Amino acid sequence: MTRGISETPKTLRRFAPAKINLALHVTGRRADGLHSLDSVVAFADVGDVLEGRAAPDLTLSVSGPMAAGLSTGADNLIVKAAHLFGHDGGAGLHLEKNLPLASGIGGGSADAAAALHLLSGLWRVPLPGQDAVLSLGADLPVCLMGRAARMRGIGEVLEPLDLPPLPAVLVNPGVAVATPAVFAALERRDYPGLEPVPDVQDRETWLGYLSRLRNDLEAAAMRIAPGIAGVLDALRGADDCRLARMSGSGATCFGLFETPEQAASAAGKIAARRPGWWCVPTTLR
Repeated sequence: MTRGISETPKTLRRFAPAKINLALHVTGRRADGLHSLDSVVAFADVGDVLEGRAAPDLTLSVSGPMAAGLSTGADNLIVKAAHLFGHDGGAGLHLEKNLPLASGIGGGSADAAAALHLLSGLWRVPLPGQDAVLSLGADLPVCLMGRAARMRGIGEVLEPLDLPPLPAVLVNPGVAVATPAVFAALERRDYPGLEPVPDVQDRETWLGYLSRLRNDLEAAAMRIAPGIAGVLDALRGADDCRLARMSGSGATCFGLFETPEQAASAAGKIAARRPGWWCVPTTLR
């Protein structure tokens, strides 16, 4: 999914959009320790940008407003994604990092998915199989698909959804939250799954549906990062906000609005009051 990102014959570019869990229900824990989920996932029109070109060796460099602290070594998901191909070719990769790190919006997974698409095209080889992709994390399959979906199981069961465009504001208080710590802090792991998903592309229907759902990680994340509560309060107190909830394992939260103008106004006011927060208006699809 390039979303308007251009490319030249020598350089390929891929957009890595923020992944938002509009709802996230934890429905069980398997014998191997992995958690079963039932989630509505959408993608924003803000994200990172990955570019790459043929090179003798595999290298990764990073720039951008959120680049500080991001490793470019073997533990980076982009590098891990490249090794899934088992390909002996090289590539010079560069990531423009615009999304906060460890923020519950799938930044690393979106970057890895972008790398898989880019390198498949650059090296002219098929994408790795689902099991290999899933080995990088539960969000990889849906990020690789790159469209709104209901995500179940440990991330491997995907049902594409036709969401209406949802104007939104994304806010992160500048706090990194480790996903394993949030799951470890859960008080229970057997919550009910989602209600049946609407089969109409109507914003009001979807806003009503989403309002009846949950993020089962929210309470645990707030115990680890109490600042999340302040973000939710700011969004819920914004004019015209219809729904505010944490995404993923946090700390990023989203607010949904009826129009892009309402979202932009709310984002501007929140950013003015809290200049240290990452706060962007967007549209989720």
